Amino acid sequence: MSDLKTRITEDMKSAMKAREADRLASIRLLLAAIKQREVDERKDLADADVLAVIEKMLKQRRDSIAQYESAGRNDLADKEKFEVGVLSGYMPQQLSEAEVAAEVAAAIAASGAKGPADMGKVMGILKGKLAGRADMGKLSGLVKSKLTG
Repeated sequence: MSDLKTRITEDMKSAMKAREADRLASIRLLLAAIKQREVDERKDLADADVLAVIEKMLKQRRDSIAQYESAGRNDLADKEKFEVGVLSGYMPQQLSEAEVAAEVAAAIAASGAKGPADMGKVMGILKGKLAGRADMGKLSGLVKSKLTG
């Protein structure tokens, strides 16, 4: 079992003991998503895979928050915000803008990328190094601007 998955399971137990119902529900949702992916792929997930599951859940929650707020359902948006807080606690420290820019420049140099057609090579390098530590959407935009500019 991965270290991150073990930590999540321990946090579930402590939430049970402390009778933190909302936190417990959020952690159980996360563990269910991890278990579902393990069953689908027929393997135990490594930390990087668990982070990918968490990232996906965070993206879903952020999308839901935007929709709930535009519909005036602040009660539901607040619930999603709470879940974002719980899930974010398992993500590694985010990189600063300067660190991300340095990683992008290094990946472009390492891949020998010359233009937008080489974007896949650069993103392949960055995805493995920066998973969970940088927003992949913003990262993709930055890589594209560097390769076209």
